[in-house]
Amino acid sequence: MIVFREPRKRPIPWRERQQQVPSWTVPFFSLEWVWEWVSFALSRWTFVEVLEYLSSLSVLVVVFFYFSESGDRVKQRHYQAWQVINTAQGKGGSGGRIEALQELNHDGVALIGVDVSGAFLRSISLPNARLRRSDFSAADIRNGNFESADLQDSNFRSANFRQSNFQGASLAGAEMDDADFAGADFSRADLSGAALDNADLRQASLKNSNWNRIRSIKGANLYGLHDAPTAFIDWAMKHGAVQMQSDAQWEKWRQTQKQ
Repeated sequence: MIVFREPRKRPIPWRERQQQVPSWTVPFFSLEWVWEWVSFALSRWTFVEVLEYLSSLSVLVVVFFYFSESGDRVKQRHYQAWQVINTAQGKGGSGGRIEALQELNHDGVALIGVDVSGAFLRSISLPNARLRRSDFSAADIRNGNFESADLQDSNFRSANFRQSNFQGASLAGAEMDDADFAGADFSRADLSGAALDNADLRQASLKNSNWNRIRSIKGANLYGLHDAPTAFIDWAMKHGAVQMQSDAQWEKWRQTQKQ
């Protein structure tokens, strides 16, 4: 902000000032009187005024360049996030991928085809994310949030998505075999063409989901499934699904199927 200065008034002579103040304060006011003259002299010096204007102008220049380069800073931040994701690909643990993926998704960046197989991404939140053809195989993503996300044709094989939120998500064509979805919420989700063989769906919710065109569900455990659409249980049991409470009972049944 540029400040327009006005020249200071000429200080009164020292004799007049002495008469205006008590005698015991003269030493203090004499010093102040000296600085008044210094200030007066500087206020009339054009060079000092120019320096003040240049200082104010420099602030405006800094602000201008800050906003003009904001796009480059965003690109740099996205580049660094992708570096984190790609460097950790194929490795266990998080490796900073939770923060990187959430930041990219928050900025509206498509995450199509991302590979986080085997990663530990517990409680990651990616609502409305564009994750088509992504690889989540063998990943631990318990309590994840994928509400309204596009997960079409993605790979969920052997992944752990317990208690995760898939409300309104598109899982059309997804490979969900052997995955753990116990307690997950698939309300209003699209499961058209999805493969759910041997998937753990115990205590999961399929309220108002689109299940009519599920590709396969053989061996999936539906024990305690709630809010299931009308006729879904009968259809699933006819196509090889089971309802078994204990892991031991279910594993024993699966072993007999392999013989």
